[in-house]
Amino acid sequence: MSRPAAGWYIRRLRGMSLTEVAYRILDAGRRRMWARRQVQAGEAGALPPDTRSDRGFASRLPLSARVGVDSGAACALITAADAVLDGTWAVFGTRRIDSANPDWFYDPVTGRHAPDDRLSFRIHHRDENETGNIKQVWEMSRHHQVTVLAAAWWLTQDERYAEAAAEQLGSWWRANPFLTGVNWTSSIEAGVRLISWAWTRRLLDEWPKVRDHFEHNDDALRQIAWHQEFLGAFRSRGSSANNHVIAEAAGRLVAACAFPWYGRSDRWRARAAALLEEELAANTFADGLNRELATDYHRFVLELGLVAAVEADAHDCPLSEATWKRLTRMLDAAAAIVDVTGRPPRQGDGDEGRGLVVDDPERDPWATVLATGCALLGAPDWWSPHAGAIEAHLLGSLGRRHEVQRPAAGPSRFSEAGLVLLRSPAKDGREIWCRCDGGPHGFLSIAAHAHADALSLEVRHDGVDILADLGTYCYHGEPRWREWFRSTAAHNTIEIGGVSQAESGGPFMWTTHPRTTTLACDVGEQPVQTWCAKHDGYLRLSTPAVHRRSVTLDSPGRRVIVTDTVEATAGVPLRLSWHFGPDLVVDLDGPKATLSWQVGPEERQGKLMLDSRLAWTVYHAQVEPIAGWYSPRFGCRVPTTSLVGRGFVSPSIRLTTELELP
Repeated sequence: MSRPAAGWYIRRLRGMSLTEVAYRILDAGRRRMWARRQVQAGEAGALPPDTRSDRGFASRLPLSARVGVDSGAACALITAADAVLDGTWAVFGTRRIDSANPDWFYDPVTGRHAPDDRLSFRIHHRDENETGNIKQVWEMSRHHQVTVLAAAWWLTQDERYAEAAAEQLGSWWRANPFLTGVNWTSSIEAGVRLISWAWTRRLLDEWPKVRDHFEHNDDALRQIAWHQEFLGAFRSRGSSANNHVIAEAAGRLVAACAFPWYGRSDRWRARAAALLEEELAANTFADGLNRELATDYHRFVLELGLVAAVEADAHDCPLSEATWKRLTRMLDAAAAIVDVTGRPPRQGDGDEGRGLVVDDPERDPWATVLATGCALLGAPDWWSPHAGAIEAHLLGSLGRRHEVQRPAAGPSRFSEAGLVLLRSPAKDGREIWCRCDGGPHGFLSIAAHAHADALSLEVRHDGVDILADLGTYCYHGEPRWREWFRSTAAHNTIEIGGVSQAESGGPFMWTTHPRTTTLACDVGEQPVQTWCAKHDGYLRLSTPAVHRRSVTLDSPGRRVIVTDTVEATAGVPLRLSWHFGPDLVVDLDGPKATLSWQVGPEERQGKLMLDSRLAWTVYHAQVEPIAGWYSPRFGCRVPTTSLVGRGFVSPSIRLTTELELP
């Protein structure tokens, strides 16, 4: 991906309010002024004049914290730390052979080296020709591998882990002086780094050399202050104030609490806490789901909120009761939407962002955040059990137990977010789990992490993807794939007129937002559950159209029935897509598809009855055009099967699809 063209800047400007435009103008002026403060490689830079490292590190873990750590989680964490030292650590599925001694600017995907000696304000991190795959570069600089090493030392007292963690931080601090290089181009990265540094210091607290690497280390003292100053000046605002601003505020709050070495620490803490509470409220629906409508970011924001709230508790400056109630609603929402195996929906973007990593990074992050919530807030009877996470144990040891009233049962409908779950009653045995998408398009004017997925479905059988959301795959570097995975055609819904429901203005921008209206909803424990909604995303076409969909889950009959109607002038082309999980074998015979998959030694089979008025085509791992791909995690894609039915709108068209499951 090259740097944006002029048209992108015009579209981006249109997505801003006058207040945001004014902020951006002021920000540009501030950057010009701050450019004079750049510290070049090899220069030391002045220590902040109000630094008093004799104040010491705050909020230490209790000595009893090691008692009760889950042995399986500990073994997995130590194996992960060994992978860092052995050069087998992976970032987004790509091995980092340099993980023991990282090149902080290297991208192993493209082989490029991002700028390490230029003023950060003059680096275009979206330009892959300039920086390589920026996610690969930034992820190592979030220092999650360092917190893993520090946690391994805390568990084992093995000097190798502490020395490696300290050396990596020292290496980064020396290689990334203030405002120099690509690692100073994004405020969210600075926020996450501060959390990693605070927890590295905490986990190494009993190591005899720790103060030499933090309180008595001028590089550390400078960098911690620079990061907090940077976040105070260059936080995300306006249409960019999504999960980024949460990470920025959380990082600044954690650092201001944990490192009280600066005369301004109390002021930094108060401002960060106020911003975090304000933005958590702005980013969260009253029903507890995140407004970005990208499920992975719900988890990320929830984790950041819990980590920061615990730090504030430990510093005896707790966040408000309203914020703890909000975090509790977010937790209960997260627990309610997972399927029987604990997997969340795959709605919208997801890049596996983490606020804190002190477990094996391959451990399910949803299970970890729910275990953490359980440690801090308890769990209602309807929650599935979640235990064994080191993060949950550590935050539970450092924080306080909060008592907040909880719902008596997990909700199936989130009215504001438009997320509805049709699921078979537990007594029926094998779970049928169906997510219906009837919410807003996304958050703020650009809806950066939304997909064009109105009225789409996800259906799982005992946790196995049947009708699948295909995922995200990438952000930067491969624009065709980025556009495909977020398009209407890549979701289980109808595309009209050959275009997506929303108009893309760039890889993180939508210039139109479909509005979805729920027409009927009857969910709960009853054997037959229904949902019906419509959206207006295609009213913008020269031949306007409205898509209406109804979904029925007949639990006794083990069926999901989908009925689609389109209100438009006859002759408009339409495309109905059904995308399957990669574990399924799909055999199409006329208007009927047989679905087969394996669960352990057991073979299972279902049927999909398609509407015969459409012409159906099977796609599998096709590149021109892109079709038949599934992204199990960020940076990875695998072949899958998609069935696409093509036809034309007619006054009487009513398309029926019936899925039969065992």
